[in-house]
Amino acid sequence: MGSRRHICARVWRVYSRAQSHSCREVFGGMNERSSESVRIEDIDADVFKAMLHFIYTDWAPELDQEPEVAAMAQHLLAAADRYGLDRLKLICGSKLPGGISIDTVATTLALAEQHNCSLLKAKCVDFIARSPETLDAVLTTEGYNHLVESYPLVLTELVRAAHGRRN
Repeated sequence: MGSRRHICARVWRVYSRAQSHSCREVFGGMNERSSESVRIEDIDADVFKAMLHFIYTDWAPELDQEPEVAAMAQHLLAAADRYGLDRLKLICGSKLPGGISIDTVATTLALAEQHNCSLLKAKCVDFIARSPETLDAVLTTEGYNHLVESYPLVLTELVRAAHGRRN
């Protein structure tokens, strides 16, 4: 994956051929007669290319659970949410639970909360609450600290889920 936060994507008359709301959302401010390119902020070039490929073909990239590919799925989920690509968001959200581990579950839960992915969120909560040992291990991770700071209300769901496992 590229490391640039800002990319300049060449887009020749995309707006005129755009068949979806998401294309108009991405390229809506572009003056197609005078511009050959549009600047897209805060999205990695590889993520943008994958998103654009999905818009044109309705095919998502392979999202296996290798660390760099899982990171692509996370970034693609965020981009899909930002540009209203609900089907792509659902695809990415369904792939991420396969790579959940003690080290990644809290970060993945924060991502699910941020982008309103209820199925992914439920999988993360179930993973964390499956045993006291798992819960204890997750509580020691950096991701959990981020979760507490960013989404404290999620902790209520974790406590309820953990309590339900004991009964």
